[in-house]
Amino acid sequence: MASLRSMIRNGSAALVLAGLVGMCSLASAGTKTSAPAKPAPAAKPAPAAKPAASSSRPAGGSGSASHGTGAAGSASHGPTAGGSASHGPTANGSGSHGPTANGPSANGAGANGAGAHGNANAGGAHAAGGAAAGGGHLTNTSHTAIKNPAPKGSAEHATKSGSAVRTRPNGRVSDVHDAKRGMDVHHGLNGNRRVSVERADHSRMVSERGRPGYVQRGYNYHGHDFGRRAYYYHGREYNRYYRGYGYRGVYLNVYAPGYYYAPAFYGWAYNPWAMPIAFGWGWAGNPWYGFYGGYFAPYPVYPSASYWLTDYIISQDLQAAYAAHQEAGEVDGAQLAPGGAPELTPDVKQQIADEVRNQLALENAEAQQTSQKQDVDPGSSGIARLLADGHPHVFVAGGAVDVVDANGQECGISDGDALVLRTPPPSDATAVDLVVLASKGGQECQKSSTVTVQLADLQEMQNHMRETIDQGLQDLQAKQGKGGLPQAPPSAQAQPTEPEYAAVAPPPDPKDAADLQQQGQQADLAEKEVTAEASQDSGTPISAAPAAPTSVELGQSTDQVQAALGSPARVANLGPKTIYYYSGMKVVFKDGKVTDVQ
Repeated sequence: MASLRSMIRNGSAALVLAGLVGMCSLASAGTKTSAPAKPAPAAKPAPAAKPAASSSRPAGGSGSASHGTGAAGSASHGPTAGGSASHGPTANGSGSHGPTANGPSANGAGANGAGAHGNANAGGAHAAGGAAAGGGHLTNTSHTAIKNPAPKGSAEHATKSGSAVRTRPNGRVSDVHDAKRGMDVHHGLNGNRRVSVERADHSRMVSERGRPGYVQRGYNYHGHDFGRRAYYYHGREYNRYYRGYGYRGVYLNVYAPGYYYAPAFYGWAYNPWAMPIAFGWGWAGNPWYGFYGGYFAPYPVYPSASYWLTDYIISQDLQAAYAAHQEAGEVDGAQLAPGGAPELTPDVKQQIADEVRNQLALENAEAQQTSQKQDVDPGSSGIARLLADGHPHVFVAGGAVDVVDANGQECGISDGDALVLRTPPPSDATAVDLVVLASKGGQECQKSSTVTVQLADLQEMQNHMRETIDQGLQDLQAKQGKGGLPQAPPSAQAQPTEPEYAAVAPPPDPKDAADLQQQGQQADLAEKEVTAEASQDSGTPISAAPAAPTSVELGQSTDQVQAALGSPARVANLGPKTIYYYSGMKVVFKDGKVTDVQ
C-alpha cells in the first residue's frame, strides 16, 4: 500500500486522520479532586479527510540529507482512525484514561516511566507566518505575485519584471513583492513590518521589527521533509523543528517538538491534581501586566496543569506584544481599563484550557511513537486533523497577522487574541473562517466577527500553541514542588529526550544573525525600487510605505547602533562600559555590546 506521505503528495488516496477528542471538562477551581483521576471520556475517531491536492515540495535546502534508522525498516505512521482504542497519559500507573488518537497503541506508562537526558530548548514564542520547510512554496491564493489575501478597496500594481505593489484604500503601501530578490514585505495595520526572503540555497529568512527573526533550512529524515528554524532575538539564539507536508495544495510546516518528556510527566500534566493550588506569578508591577489589566486576569487557583499552562501561554503572548509595542512602535489594540470583567472571559479561557489538554494528550502519543522509532504523521499532528474531527478548536494568536473579515474589510489580530474554528471549510478551501472570541480593540478584528485565515497562518497558530505549551512544560517541570505547585512523582521528573530528527538537523550558519540584521536595509531598498518601478509601469503615483523607525536592540555593536542612529552627541568611556548619548536617549554598552537603553 502506498505510504501516507505518498497519498498526501500525489492525491491518490484519502488521508485518514485520527480524532483526538472533543472538548473535555475539568474539575472546577473550587472542587477538591482525588488521585488518581477518574477516567476521561473515550475518544471518538475523526472522519476521513478528503484527498490532499498535490503541492510543491521544498528543494531540500543546503543541509545534509541525514537519514535515521527506522524500526525494522517499516514506515510507521501516526495515529489513524479505526485502530484499537488507546489510553491517555497517566502519572501513577492507574487506570486513568485520557483522550488519545485511535491508532497504534499509545498507552500511558506507569510510575516507572523513564526518560533519557535530552536537549530542552528554551525560548519565547514567535510570530505567525507561512514559511515552508526548506523553502517549500505556499499556494498563492490570490493568484498574484502577492500571497496575502486582498481586502476590499485595495489595488495591486504589477511591474514588467514580475514584482508587484499592493496599496490599501488610503493609497499607502501594504505589500511589496520583489521578484529580483525573492523578497516579500508586508506592512501591518499595527505598524509592524514583516520581511520574508527565499534565498538561492532554498533557505528562508524572516524578520520583523521588535520580534524574533529566523532562518529556516530544510533537511531530510527518514525520507521526510523537515525544517530547522534558528531564531535570533536580542542576542539570544534558539531552535525549532518542523515537519513539512502538502495539504489541500498548500505546503505546511507542522511543529515537531525538539524534545519529549516521559509518559508519566504528560500524565501528571494531563490529569487533575490532588487539589487546586494557588500560584504566585510575580507579575505585579510589570508594565505589560498593567497595560493589559483590562484584557487578562490569571486564575485564582489551578486544578490542573492545563489551566496553569493556559495562563502561561497568554502571559507569554502579551509580554511579546508589549515588547513589540515598546521596541518597534506597534499599535497593539486599545488599552482596556482595568477594574471590570476582563475581555478574556472565563468561558474563553476554559476553551483554551480544553485545547491545551488535547494537545498534551497528542504530544504524549507522539512521544511514545518517537521512542519506538515510528514516524509521526504530520497530518494527525497538524491542522488537518483539527479540520476533520468535527469538533470546535480554539487558537491563540502568537503574533501580528492581518486578515479579512466577512465584509471584506482588513483587520488585525495579535498576540493573545483568541479565535475559534466552529465549522470546517469546504474540502478544497485553502483558508478557513474563524470567529474572534477575544481581541484588544482598536484596529484589531472585533469580538464575534468572522475572519478568514489562510491555512499556513492557521498552522502557525497551532504551532505557536504547541511550542509555548512545551516551553511551559519545561518551566513546570523545573518548578514542580515549589511556589505552590504540586510535587510531581519521581517518574515524571525524568529529563526530556531529544528525538533523532532534531539531533541530525544541520546546524545554523554563523552568519545568519548578521544576515537578518542586513535584511532590513535590503527591504528598504527593495521597497523603494519596486514602488518606483510600479509607479512608472502603471503611470500611477504610489505613496511610499511609512519609513521604518530606527531601533536599537540588546547585543548590537557600537557600529550597528551608529548605523541606525548616527554618531552620538557625546561618548562616556568607563572602562568596559561605554555610554552613547543621543537626544533624549542614552545607549549603554558593555564590552562593545548593547546592554541597556535609557
